[in-house]
Amino acid sequence: MKVISHEQVQQCLNFEDLVETLKEGFSKPATMPKRQVFPLDASPNNHDAFAVLPAWNEAVIGVKSFTYFPQNSEQGFDSLYSKIMLFSRENGVPLALVDGTSVTYWRTAAISALASKLLSKVQAKTLVLFGSGNLAPYLIRAHLSVRAFEKITIVARNLDKALSLCDLVKREFPNVSVECCDKASKTLIAQADVICTATGSHQPLFNGEWLKLGTHVDLLGNHHRDARECDSATITRGKVFVDSRANVLNEAGELLIPIQEGTFSEEGVLAELSELCKKPFQRDENDITIFKSVGTALADLITAHHVYKAC
Repeated sequence: MKVISHEQVQQCLNFEDLVETLKEGFSKPATMPKRQVFPLDASPNNHDAFAVLPAWNEAVIGVKSFTYFPQNSEQGFDSLYSKIMLFSRENGVPLALVDGTSVTYWRTAAISALASKLLSKVQAKTLVLFGSGNLAPYLIRAHLSVRAFEKITIVARNLDKALSLCDLVKREFPNVSVECCDKASKTLIAQADVICTATGSHQPLFNGEWLKLGTHVDLLGNHHRDARECDSATITRGKVFVDSRANVLNEAGELLIPIQEGTFSEEGVLAELSELCKKPFQRDENDITIFKSVGTALADLITAHHVYKAC
């Protein structure tokens, strides 16, 4: 059985191949039971948790397990630790133990880019990214692998981190114009072809009425029923797609709050990612498209198996 480290995951993956691998994997039959998240402490101010995310397809069986201890930084530990176990679908033999934290960054960014490839305008030139955390560099690299962006604007409350990210992007992609700011303006949103949100914000990041026709909006950061990164206007103006109906309609306030308001319904979700990969969406030039993702065990499975075969 292989044990595949963080460093090996980084060496084995590139976004061009991974995006196509995920597209192919999501278009094929697979099983993904509902993930289980277990609180470890009943105290109201304690959010320690353990989660189990199983999935399988015709090639492999996998389960990602992770621990989440948000106060760990006070003791010098990471807040999240994750591993993915892979087994042969043919005979159940253990194949690999893969670092799940690095896989999560790669697959989250690659799914975001895959959704853009399937939903955004081919000629998209401007990307607005909300967030400057650990996921942000992965998102920029992934999105640049599917669209020829000429300008990227990073919106983040922590301008020091945003400036560091700008410097990184300038070094890696010298032909792309990069700038940063601490909040979104009407002008910035109205000029965006693609907007990607990956923040911890519990409140909408911009006014949905500012979106120009033809914009693609990718929502990644929120996993809470009573929080959201976009307002109801964004949802009601757009054509809505999700990575998983079961997960999004159980966890994401971006859709659940408009449903509670009566301005949106579950039937308003036009397709989930597996359906999009089988039958691509034919966008109208003026369509505003929305993709809400909370992560899936199938994306973990496909990415970990891709790493296993490449390493």
